[in-house]
Amino acid sequence: MYRALFTLVLSRLDPERAHHLAFVVIRLLSTLGLGRIVRRFTAPDPSLAVEALGLRFDSPFGVAAGFDKDGEAVLGLGALGFGHVEVGTITARPQPGNDKPRLFRLIPDRAVINRMGFNNHGAGRAADRLLRVRRSHRRPVLGVNIGKSRVVAVEDATADYLTSARALAPVADYLVVNVSSPNTPGLRGLQELELLSPLLSAVKEVAGETPLLVKIAPDLTDEQVERIARLTVELGLAGIIATNTTISRDGLRTDHTVVEAAGAGGLSGAPLAARSLAVLRLIRAVVPAELCVISVGGVERAEDVQERLDAGATLVQGYTTFLYRGPLWARQINRGLLRLRRSLVEA
Repeated sequence: MYRALFTLVLSRLDPERAHHLAFVVIRLLSTLGLGRIVRRFTAPDPSLAVEALGLRFDSPFGVAAGFDKDGEAVLGLGALGFGHVEVGTITARPQPGNDKPRLFRLIPDRAVINRMGFNNHGAGRAADRLLRVRRSHRRPVLGVNIGKSRVVAVEDATADYLTSARALAPVADYLVVNVSSPNTPGLRGLQELELLSPLLSAVKEVAGETPLLVKIAPDLTDEQVERIARLTVELGLAGIIATNTTISRDGLRTDHTVVEAAGAGGLSGAPLAARSLAVLRLIRAVVPAELCVISVGGVERAEDVQERLDAGATLVQGYTTFLYRGPLWARQINRGLLRLRRSLVEA
């Protein structure tokens, strides 16, 4: 049914408007008290649970940052079967993001280009909302992804991140420093070690007992990936999220005029799968087994999630395919994982 709905209706709507409409429905699951009913149909099998970051995840599969920018649909997303929800990216200061249009589908590639620009209502408002979410006994694990406010100069980035960390670490199960979005000027430059090391050290001190992870770009060289992975271990961070969107447009099947018309922004979805998997393997080769590595990028099916887990991912996240598969995507992934594992046992 969703495939027909997407083909006949949603694909004809502006992508951001279609996302907003779906988002409203997901929010209603909790506000109308429907989450408990839905969860009877979508809850992951207990055998899929994962222990990581000192937390219990009902499923290894969660929602990547970008879908729920302000933490408004955490309970609804949890009811759909996601084991964790990473909200954000949230900035210290409220900001509207980039001018519209800023979200574009590449349907032949099952991909999306976005240049949203961290549109959110700011850390203060998010903290108040997430405090209420944490009081729910039926919530998923809650990650909070923080980034640099657009109006803040790169040299002042650390103070800006610390403002967000102070507000949000107390309400997060884990905190993520995003230095890898291509849509905030100067942000990716913070991945250089001489800038990244003091930034992460400062945020880690403010985060206190809240596990801290860093999210990196797929466009780094292999050497840069390995250096950041080693730095993560040296600083005592809890983990790495690999990867964010890419600025590459290589190998796309979508007509080049459509791609060019979309313009600048980060590409996510199926075309990112190979690089995301390669970065995961690079990281896992140089970090200890206990370090949490969350793999995201190009995941579509249960087989993709299991491949990431087999390659060393602790957890796996998705986002773009949600737009193409619909609200039962997490249920499909979880049922597929259970089927794959049972088939291995039977074999």
